[in-house]
Amino acid sequence: MNALLKLAAGVDWISAKLGTFASWTVLLAALISAGNAFIRYGLDITSNGWIEIQWYLFAYTVMVGAPLVLKLNEHVRVDLIYGKLKGNKPVYVDLFGLVFFLLPVIGLLTYLCTQYFWGIYVSKEMSQNAGGLIRWPVVLAMPVGFAMVWIQGVAEIIKRVAYLQGKYQMDTHYEKPLQ
Repeated sequence: MNALLKLAAGVDWISAKLGTFASWTVLLAALISAGNAFIRYGLDITSNGWIEIQWYLFAYTVMVGAPLVLKLNEHVRVDLIYGKLKGNKPVYVDLFGLVFFLLPVIGLLTYLCTQYFWGIYVSKEMSQNAGGLIRWPVVLAMPVGFAMVWIQGVAEIIKRVAYLQGKYQMDTHYEKPLQ
């Protein structure tokens, strides 16, 4: 179990680094958006490439930031009974959800998106907009993001099993979101 916990810690570290990258993409997208607005309305110049790069960055914000959200236990969950569970019951619910829902669905999405990415990469697909960008860099965000969510899901399973065995400490307190 110690080797698996070290693996889980390594996955957590990678997810944290990807989360940092995702936060920088937010800043960069905001700066590009402000620059676009100034150039478009101040100088009456526009470029589809600069507009497209904003949503490319947004794709990376969401897709490579998702593993950190799972690691921090801030992901969306359907809270019908989860918040009322006590003791180890929330951990068992998490394990059930991770094993029977997250891993199969995210594994399938990773597979499908990898096939989609490869087709776009091989065909060198371009945006149909004048001055648009190549498509494969933004499409790459999907298989990378989904694969990392799947790997982070495995790390979460390892941590929860170790917690149930008394070999890992984790905060099992769940606070229902205010929204």
